[in-house]
Parts: sequence; C-alpha cells; structure tokens
Amino acid sequence: MKEGSKTAVVSLGASEPVGPYSQAVVSNSLVFISGQLGMDLKRKRLGETVEEQTRLAMESIRAIVTQAGGSLDDIVKTTILLADMDDFGAVNQVYARFFSEPYPARAAYQVAKLPLDAMVEIEAVAILKER
Repeated sequence: MKEGSKTAVVSLGASEPVGPYSQAVVSNSLVFISGQLGMDLKRKRLGETVEEQTRLAMESIRAIVTQAGGSLDDIVKTTILLADMDDFGAVNQVYARFFSEPYPARAAYQVAKLPLDAMVEIEAVAILKER
C-alpha cells in the first residue's frame, strides 16, 4: 500500500455497517475500526444485555482487526459509548477479558442515544506490526 492511501476492511465476522461507512480503514500501518454495536450475527439483532452487547462488539472488533492482518494486541486506543454510565462496571468486566497488559488507552462516554437503541458501541485504533 502506498503511503497515504487507505483501504477498507470487510470482515464477515462483524455486522455490516448501518450507514455509509466502512467497518474499518487501513492507512499505512494504522487500522481505524468504526464503532461496533453488539450485534448477534446469527439472529441479526442486538444482544439482550449490556454484557452480551459488549462481548459481541468486542468479537466484531477482533474479527475486523484480524481481517486487517493484526490482533487485539495491536489495538492501542478504544472509545466506549454508553447509553447509561451505570453500565460502566459491567462493560469493564467483559471488556477486560479481551485485553491483557499493557491495556489500550481508552475513553468512555455516556451519550444521549446510540444507533438501533444499542446500549454500548466500541471503536478502536490499531497499529499493525511490520510485515
């Protein structure tokens, strides 16, 4: 890939975008993963609890970063959007199962509303190792 170019990443292990955006874009060695909702791909609907939605969103992120040629260990930054900040602890418990130290940098925000009335949305940035 030439410097400054960008390539979309498409993973069958993650839900299709609900708007005009890519699941992720790779530019140079950076992978920008769009916000992932906790969508159950088999049932084609959101998980029923915030824990299930968090797990499903993280599984989508893992599928996308893997499709891009990386792994969860390559993720350096995440952003978590919550419909209710009272879910912060439950989300943390599930989220922590997907990463080991050093953990990615992270921000978490409560927002007024998420697409499809989701309870959580997670986006990530990864840096791919030299190949």
